[in-house]
Amino acid sequence: MTGSLPKPLRDAWTLDPEVTFLNHGSFGACPRVVLERQAELRAELEREPVQFLAFRLEPMFDEARAALAAFVGADPANVVPVANATTGVNAVLRSLELKPGDEILITNHGYNACNNAVAFVTERAGAKQVVAELPFPIDSEKRALAAILEAVTDRTRLVLVDHITSPTALVLPVERLVGALAERGIDTLVDGAHGPGMVDLDLNALGAAYYTGNCHKWMCAPKGAAFLHVRADRQDTVRPTVISHGANSPRTDRSRFQLEFDWTGTGDPTPWLCLPLLIEHMAELVAGGWPEIRRRNRELALHGRALLADALDIDTPAPDSMIGSIAAVQLPPGDPDALVLDPLQTTLFEEDGFEVLMPLWPAPPARLLRISAQLYNTPDEYERLASVLRKRLI
Repeated sequence: MTGSLPKPLRDAWTLDPEVTFLNHGSFGACPRVVLERQAELRAELEREPVQFLAFRLEPMFDEARAALAAFVGADPANVVPVANATTGVNAVLRSLELKPGDEILITNHGYNACNNAVAFVTERAGAKQVVAELPFPIDSEKRALAAILEAVTDRTRLVLVDHITSPTALVLPVERLVGALAERGIDTLVDGAHGPGMVDLDLNALGAAYYTGNCHKWMCAPKGAAFLHVRADRQDTVRPTVISHGANSPRTDRSRFQLEFDWTGTGDPTPWLCLPLLIEHMAELVAGGWPEIRRRNRELALHGRALLADALDIDTPAPDSMIGSIAAVQLPPGDPDALVLDPLQTTLFEEDGFEVLMPLWPAPPARLLRISAQLYNTPDEYERLASVLRKRLI
């Protein structure tokens, strides 16, 4: 098992030292060096906003795009910035020309915000949202794949699937799914909110029509850095959720796809501009770079999951092959009247100093406990959490 990390590595982040932070998966956490670079960029922007935004920004954007594209195995021409993965999902869904009776397929493990977007576009068009029921606990990737494909019909226009599910922390077999759906003439929109930095991505090889991912989670970028990858043959129909100057730009030196997404109005571009430094800086934190980061985080998440399962005297709910840098276990039923937050999550934070996620999934009183593993975490943190849970629940 991964040993304790040296203090200088833990100090690479600015997290509250009084909190045991085991919830990197919710919003990420950005290293100190990258935050300092972002502050420098913001100062440059405010010193001369016109020169920065109107003249200097585009080549800086392209530099960041190239670095990100290389990181996720993509052609830079197919990658555009969005604020977060939910924005990317909305852009694709709201660009579809749905007809009454068309179906969009999601899963019961999907992210609520994106499910809401599917409900919005299908209701507006008289189309239908169909839910594939994936079991949890689950015993294999094959079971997940079969559950999704069994829900496909001849009316399925698009399948929206999480690369890594948010509440249940499952790495789904998107490579096999994309291929199987393509054989049926169905496009896939992969919600890769947790993908970049957690798993090794090769979007060119994946071949999905659409893939959107956050950079602020497992890549550890500043908040507001995410991307939408659209296959070249689908770019003509995809528009940003905000229509701006790119819609009627006379320029022919770059695609309409990039002209529209790269500028949707005045905002803070510095999270995206930090990506080249971020990718390099994270790789330098440990010997072995990004492959070692992914390996170490996964190993630590599996270790933490095993400790929690042992403390609660339960079986782990999914095979190791379906786990990345986050892991979830089932807890005894909680408060049936809980709306957003389980009282135990508040107790663990306020009284025990643990920041964890407790999804009320699939609905109260059912609840899960999800832990994350990032370079600043150490095995003893999960051991202490297991000990606290044993006292509070058993």
